[in-house]
Amino acid sequence: MLRSVLFLLCLSAVAQIRQVPDKFFFEEGKVRVLILTGRNNHDWRTTTPYLRRVLEVTGRFDVRVTEEPSGLTAETLRPYDVLVSNYCGPRWGPQAEKAVEEFVKSGKGLVVVHAGSYPFGDTAVLSEKMGRTDIYQLPWAAWGNMVGAVWSDKAPKTGHAQRHAYEVKWQDTQHPIAAGLRPAFLLSDELYHNFRLHPGVHILATAFDAPKIGGNGKDEPLLWTNACGAGRVFHTALGHDLDAMQSPGFTVSYARGVEWAATKAVTLPAQIDLHPKSKDALRVLLVSGGHDHETSLYGAFEGWPDVKVNVDPHPVAFRGDLRKRYDVIVLYDMLQDLPEAQRKNLQDYVESGKGLIVLHHAVVSFQNWPWWWKEVLGGHYFEKATDDHAASTYLHDVEMVATPVGTHPITKGLPQMRVFDETYKNLWHAPGIQPLLVTDEKTSDKELAWISPYEKSRVAVILLGHGREAHESPWFRSLLHKAILWSGSR
Repeated sequence: MLRSVLFLLCLSAVAQIRQVPDKFFFEEGKVRVLILTGRNNHDWRTTTPYLRRVLEVTGRFDVRVTEEPSGLTAETLRPYDVLVSNYCGPRWGPQAEKAVEEFVKSGKGLVVVHAGSYPFGDTAVLSEKMGRTDIYQLPWAAWGNMVGAVWSDKAPKTGHAQRHAYEVKWQDTQHPIAAGLRPAFLLSDELYHNFRLHPGVHILATAFDAPKIGGNGKDEPLLWTNACGAGRVFHTALGHDLDAMQSPGFTVSYARGVEWAATKAVTLPAQIDLHPKSKDALRVLLVSGGHDHETSLYGAFEGWPDVKVNVDPHPVAFRGDLRKRYDVIVLYDMLQDLPEAQRKNLQDYVESGKGLIVLHHAVVSFQNWPWWWKEVLGGHYFEKATDDHAASTYLHDVEMVATPVGTHPITKGLPQMRVFDETYKNLWHAPGIQPLLVTDEKTSDKELAWISPYEKSRVAVILLGHGREAHESPWFRSLLHKAILWSGSR
């Protein structure tokens, strides 16, 4: 009786384990991609992120990566539409290999990149950094059948001559992957030759293998498609490293090849912009000069489709009518004197209602321009003591806590954060400033960022941003991005 009760309880527990729909973990309407990597004689650690980035930047794909393909099962592959192999290493084992075969044959897609065509055949297993193991495994014939080609060590040996720049020519310009593209494109890459192609492979593009550098004098197939059951396979022999992959020809053919393998159609454009900007992106001028700084600063402004940044240092940063060219000016300079014409241009810009962000040491600029720091900034760093105010101070490399204040759009959604930065103390603050960030750090004033009371323009002052620790912080970058959007009336 007891056994029967326990059995029924176990059945009840199992019945309560519900399948969780995939929609909670994938973006609706996007092609689901799984990149297979983790072993390769090529530098998969740098190329895999690029392969992922290319797909994600299009907005068409939801991409995941596994570095242990040997753990694949039918269930782990079930949610995906297409596999991308950036793998060249040992076999995966019966379970994973069967799962991949059935995945493709069932009508899903497979994309094979560069050395991904090499493994699982008669040739020796390759190791990291172009090494050989001299270990041979039994071939996985189904892989070659899916790819549509295998490598061979027998004459004529599959391989490549020295890496060089060459032209890839489309042979089927009407295929969905190639339709609308230029008839040829240039890149520097290894040019694979002497593949053992299987019957039925549809060649999309070739390149001439020049004898003068060790080629075989033939037009070698490099891009092709193949059918496997109800599934679709796209192969590209291109993509030795980042230099090769960053060729626009590789980028667009790869992305469109993934879409075709997954859906049998191509909707992606003839150019893939890895740094897309929206049509109404804010025009931002970043001004530097007068103070040394790390190059990591400029990376803090990357990756924003709604912001387009132009860098212009002194002594010519404020030439011409700034009102016509920019929506927001971000100052990261530290100068005292401006030619009268440039001072007028800057004042005209600010008084016109355009946005202004004063970042870190820029609060020290224009000490002898009271209108600037009293009215516009609402704050002042005293390089020297005066009758009314002691000299301000600074200290490098301070770990502190920055706490957002209120619900201003610049800090809304930002948590309290540990920051590592330079602190400023004993600044003058105008009555009526609106604090955005505060700290209890003793070597710093309480206010780390504020909104100026200046009424003619949207002015934000952010004292953080000294070095790489700040520039590379996602929190700091989010703060800066929000400040620019607010200052530009977005």
